[in-house]
Parts: sequence; C-alpha cells; structure tokens
Amino acid sequence: MLERIHLSVLREVDRLGSLTAAAEALFLTQPALSHTVKKLEQQMGTPVWLREGRQLRLTQAGQFLLSVANRVLPQLENAENVLEQYRDGQRGVLRIGMECHPCYQWLLRVVSPYLARWSDVDVDVKQKFQFGGIGALINYEIDMLVTPDPLPSQALHFEPVFAYEQVLVVHAEHKLAQLEVIAPEQLTGETLITYPVPLERLDIYNQFLLPARAMPRQHKTIETTDIMLQMVASGRGVTALPKWLVTDYAPHLQLRTLRLGSDGIQKHIYLGRRETDLGIDYLESFVDMARQADRYTA
Repeated sequence: MLERIHLSVLREVDRLGSLTAAAEALFLTQPALSHTVKKLEQQMGTPVWLREGRQLRLTQAGQFLLSVANRVLPQLENAENVLEQYRDGQRGVLRIGMECHPCYQWLLRVVSPYLARWSDVDVDVKQKFQFGGIGALINYEIDMLVTPDPLPSQALHFEPVFAYEQVLVVHAEHKLAQLEVIAPEQLTGETLITYPVPLERLDIYNQFLLPARAMPRQHKTIETTDIMLQMVASGRGVTALPKWLVTDYAPHLQLRTLRLGSDGIQKHIYLGRRETDLGIDYLESFVDMARQADRYTA
C-alpha cells in the first residue's frame, strides 16, 4: 500500500540528489530508507528507480510517483499547519506568491498595515513563483497569488485590487520626451530595457510592439527596478513600467512617462485564492486592504 513516507522519500531524493542526504533529511538511516522503497517496489511489482553507477534514475513509475508527491505532500503539509493553528488558537502564516517584478513594490504598501492589524498572522513572500504561481496556488504551496495576468480556473478565484497604466519611461532630455503618446514604430531605433522574463509575458511586446510588427534596435534585461531606472536616467535606453512605480520609486530622477498608444496599456493587479479558501477572515482582510493600498502610501 502506498504510504506518505514513500512519497516523502521520492521527493527528498529528487530534491537532494542522493539516498544519504534524503535519509538525513527524513531522520532515517540509509538502510531503512532503501528498505522502505524496496518494500514498495515489491508490493507494486515494479521498480521505482534504477542505479546507473552511483546515480539513481527514476523509472516511468518513479516519475509518476514523484509527480504525485509534488502535488499531494504540500496539501498534506498545509492541512497539518492549519490543524495546528486551530489547536493553538492561531492563524499562522499567509504565504504570498509573486508573479510579476513590480508587484513587490506594490505589495510593500499593504504588508506593513496588514501585519499591524493581524498580530497573529505572519506573512511570507515567495518570489520563486514568478511566472509560475498558478500551479503553486493549486498545489497549496502558497495561499495567495499576486499577478497582473490571471488565468481562468474553476478551482481559483481572482479579484482585481489595483488599476494602473503601463507607460514608456525615458530620460527628460530624450528625443521622445516632448511627446505625450508613443507609436510602436518610434521605438525601432531604441534600446529597450525590461525585466528578464519571456517576451510573451511583457505587455510592451504582446500588446504594443508585436501587433504592429515593430521591434526595438536592442533589447537588454535587468533584474532590479532601481538599476533599470538608473540606466534610463543615464540615457542608456528606455523601459516600460507601471506609471505609479515610476512616480513612487524614482521621483528624484529626471524621467518622463509617455502613453503607449492612444488608449494606453491599462492593467490591474489581481489577487488569486483557492475557491475553498473564500471567506477565511484574514485572507478576506488582506484583499480588502489591498483595494485601499493608496491609503497606506506615504
């Protein structure tokens, strides 16, 4: 019979790369760990992994069980945490996944007042889920997803909490700085600086440049917002960011924001939750406070 320990062993071996390390993580001896898997293989009548020298290679059955482990174990761990919270009269940790770079700066507006209001809730922000948070939310690895691009799902509920406009950012002395509205072809001679994400996830490409079959002269990627804005301020290129971020983050820099097309690129930040979590008080409170984020901005 398949047991939780079997799934835990497979996950830890895959995560840590060896039986010895997995055994230490699970507080088992290596012979005990090997015996556990061998017994499972005997019961199921199929091998879970094969040895290739000192390396372990999962069989097709092992790959299937690993996928089950990665889905099921986070849900069991979340259930145990929730039950412990009920037992201790606490609410525990609100785990938030980020699916966009600028969303982090926006989130800071909400977290501080939220922590002040909910003294029995900690907040943990997991940025490793950038552009992959839907699966993390479904699999109970996070409790809330911050994203500008929600995907329809019967299991998930998304609410828009903050409207913003995506704009082009240029230096105040740039040749385009005197314009109010930019057309796609006006960027064909420019160096465009963006976050290091796929082009199809960048609004300036999928909603502005690509439909017009226009491309910048050069495309550079930078991970941090402050360095990106410093590059633009020094005349090294142009970028596209939420207008509020430029206003809040770099008021001291000589920058101009220009509308991308006559209608602009209008966006929202959404908060995603599991349908089964709707009505939980501390989650509902976070959503309510997020809608009022401007109130908390100094």
